[in-house]
Amino acid sequence: MLTVLLDGVASGMLLFVLACGLSVTLGLMNFVNLAHGAFGMAGGYVCVLLLNRHGVPFLACLAAAALSAALLGAVLERTLYRWLYGRDHLDQVLFSIGLVFMASAAVDWLMGARQQLIALPPWLQGRIAIGDGLATVGVYRLFLIALCGAIVLALHLGLVRTRFGSRLRAAVDDAVVARGLGIPVDRIFAVTFAVGSGLAGLGGALGVEVLGLDPTFPLKYMVYFLIVVAVGGANTILGPFLAALLLGVVDVAGKYYLPEVGAFVIYTAMVVLLLLRPQGLLARSAAR
Repeated sequence: MLTVLLDGVASGMLLFVLACGLSVTLGLMNFVNLAHGAFGMAGGYVCVLLLNRHGVPFLACLAAAALSAALLGAVLERTLYRWLYGRDHLDQVLFSIGLVFMASAAVDWLMGARQQLIALPPWLQGRIAIGDGLATVGVYRLFLIALCGAIVLALHLGLVRTRFGSRLRAAVDDAVVARGLGIPVDRIFAVTFAVGSGLAGLGGALGVEVLGLDPTFPLKYMVYFLIVVAVGGANTILGPFLAALLLGVVDVAGKYYLPEVGAFVIYTAMVVLLLLRPQGLLARSAAR
């Protein structure tokens, strides 16, 4: 039981890192970016190419994946996304889903449709016994929990306790007034979008070993990202984090104890949570 719990926590942590950029762009910037998974795919392929073909150390590959996805996000935000900030959500959905199909086709042409594999460094391989054999957990899962936990803490403090976070919230609430107060709204949006894309790239690199990687990655996990944002709420960081943890544990437990049901368990959990908390896990109930 403890093994399943720890594996579920690691899976949830990874899911949060992949989805938190969508939570930021949707909740804080009010932009529906369904192409978010494409940045995760880009980071995953950067990690695979550097690690398998050039022998770059794994941690350096993770950093390169995050930076590459962040740079790609910054370029696309300045050239494409910025023109749709004030448009209807349907326009944003159609635009971003078009980018998903373009990215998948490009990767399929460049890298092929086969599943990508990586060899983890020796210090991340193997399993560790916990509690005198009570449970065993993979070293890489523990690494995911520690790294993703640090990212969650940094994101929360960055949005709640820093000047940049307050400026971002002000820009989202009323961009016109924020500009009048001297807040560089365009620059803040560009940096925020780049950070979200970079985190997706990092999650894609971390997830190659756990989730796999192929050109269908953005479409395959798009629903999972949307579930995290919908269940956790799009206006906080802690809400999606708790939702990702809960869904990760439910998903792993369902596949372990009810393998014949498969992924149906996570969709059932989503429906139940949305019925109980339609505004998100941490959202306040609407006044009657």
